[in-house]
Order: sequence, then structure tokens, then C-alpha cells
Amino acid sequence: MDEWINDINDIEFESHGPVRRALKTMVINPLVNYMPAGLTKGLLKLAKSELAHANWNDPGGWRSMVISYEGKPGQVADKILVGGGSVPTALRNRKRLGAAVLTKLIEQNDGESAHILCLGAGPGITIIEALKSTESPAHATLVDISNDAFDYGQQLADRHGVGDRVRYVLGDVRDIDELLAEPPAIVTMIGICEYLTDEQIVEIITAAASVMPPGAAIVFNSISKKHGTDRFFRRVFGLHMNHRSPLELQALMGQAGFANFTAIPEPLGVYHMIVGRRLP
Repeated sequence: MDEWINDINDIEFESHGPVRRALKTMVINPLVNYMPAGLTKGLLKLAKSELAHANWNDPGGWRSMVISYEGKPGQVADKILVGGGSVPTALRNRKRLGAAVLTKLIEQNDGESAHILCLGAGPGITIIEALKSTESPAHATLVDISNDAFDYGQQLADRHGVGDRVRYVLGDVRDIDELLAEPPAIVTMIGICEYLTDEQIVEIITAAASVMPPGAAIVFNSISKKHGTDRFFRRVFGLHMNHRSPLELQALMGQAGFANFTAIPEPLGVYHMIVGRRLP
């Protein structure tokens, strides 16, 4: 697996230079982490921050993700948060890296139409990016316990010419065997492990493993505290993320019969994209 991963070298990642990194570490992060939460919330409300309101309504939900992914908000406060924040920047890197990894996996599928199963899908933006990036046949089933993001995702897929290759399904991912018409060649859990307990992750991947043939790929991500603003996210946005190393997540996945992992970092080191395989 390492050989094809090394071919992923043409991604236009975003990065922070040494001056910005030093400034964030020594000045900006301590300021936002320890400024009174009530004052920070008041300022964000006054500035009409869309990112803040999205997280207050649904911490870590798909709307805040879309704001970070697009990277061009209208409000001044959001320009600062989205343009300069380590997590929004790393999120955009994660989307690019995830789409590139999925594209490679699709193209490895020996000419057959690769069926991608996306768990906790939201609008499925990374899946859509991958589908539009490859000429190899592929289609996706996107499952979420809420259908709030499905209309946005379908419209986005239609705009990119892949609307007929995505199917959104409302349901609990733990009941995945009841929701699929065919086994998946690729399963994704991108952007959800950080909001789950260890027990929830094992329960979900055990269900996923039950519908995956041997050799099928699983793609997921870890998150590190290298972003330096966990206190801010918890106190101001109400966003409580579980930070795990790639090795910790791989150990959880191993409990459901996955192995042969490869972890690929994005440049800020906040996220690793991890690929594993279902054992026979």
C-alpha cells in the first residue's frame, strides 16, 4: 500500500509558515484559550459569526464543516477564524487528502465500479470530490442518522456531475447490513471518530466489517491536539473532541478485524488520514 500512497504528491495543501506558527503558539492560542468564554461568545455574537452560530446549534456539525471547507466567509470574525485557525485550515487539508486517497482506492478496483460506503456522511463532500476527480467507475452510499445535510449534498453532487452516483440513506450505521444492496469495496469514517467514544467506534466498525469482503479498504482520520485550541473549542463552541493518535485508532479498528494500516499526515499535523484493510 505504501507505494501508491507515495504517489500522492500533487495536492495543493495549505500550511503555516514559521513566523505564523510561533505567533500562534506564543500569543494567539493562549489569548483565545484563556480569554473569558462569555466575553468571547459575546464578541462572536456581536460580529455575527456564522461559524460560531453553526457550532452553537450543532457542535462539529456539517454546516460548520462547510464554512471551513469553503474558506471564504463573509464576516470579518469568520475570515479570521476560518482563514487563520489551525483546525479550519487542517480541515481543508483533510478534505484534499481524503479525496486523493479515495481516488487512488477507486482506481485500484480493477475496472469494476467501486462501491463506497460513507458512515456518518453528512453531505459527503469528500466522497463527491473523489467521484468527480476520477474517470474510473464508482458510486457511493452515504448513511447518516440525520437527513439534514442530504439536500445540500445532492445539490453539490448534481453541480459536479456525479448526482446519479450518490445515494443518501437515513439510518443508524450500526444497522448497516439492513441498509445496503451490495457489499462495499471502500468504507469511510471521515470526521466522526473524534466525536465518538471507544465503545461506539468498535460497535460501528464491527457492523461495517460484517458487510465488507476481505481486502476491502477502510478510510478514517485521527485528530491531534497540535491545533493548540482545544480549550477554546470546548469553552466557546461547546465542541468536545476526542483526540487519539493514529496508533490508538488502529488498535480500535483491529478489534473488528482490520490491519495493514498506513497513516498519512496533512502538513499541519492536526489530522492523519488512515487506510486499513479488512482481514480474511
